[in-house]
Amino acid sequence: MDREDHQKHPRPVKDSVVEMTEVVLPNDANNLGTMFGGKVMLLIDVAGAIAARRHSRRMVVTASVDSMSFHTSIKVGELVVLLASVNRAFNTSLEVGVKVFSENTSTGTRQHTASAYLTFVAIEDNGKPTGIVPVIAETDEQKRRYKEAGKRREVRQSGVPWV
Repeated sequence: MDREDHQKHPRPVKDSVVEMTEVVLPNDANNLGTMFGGKVMLLIDVAGAIAARRHSRRMVVTASVDSMSFHTSIKVGELVVLLASVNRAFNTSLEVGVKVFSENTSTGTRQHTASAYLTFVAIEDNGKPTGIVPVIAETDEQKRRYKEAGKRREVRQSGVPWV
């Protein structure tokens, strides 16, 4: 199958899954010894873009970040683990959900530290938006995320700010 053929077939969520892991070093942290929020945001954008690219098989650009929330901090020496996957594809855009965890390597325990939803737009080589194939949501969790992505899109398009 050539690239053109691959562009015509819907893809399951599992094809877009990304797991990124980094160790938190002192230069990633503030005076409290916890990871900079901006660094976490950068990693969220990178993981989200990789998931979007895997699904669209195109270059992507970040169009929006919705509902970024921080729950707990990540300490120097811990791992930061990001899980990302496409929730839903629309015409030229798609929503990616990213969950961030801290991992204590001594105990192996993970703690949910942050979450975000990002919208990416697929682009052609000329920089113009291009169509993307639909997502196949297979599990109950994926179907729930697919449905909720549609609701978030309606809110984004309505112009009503997030509360």
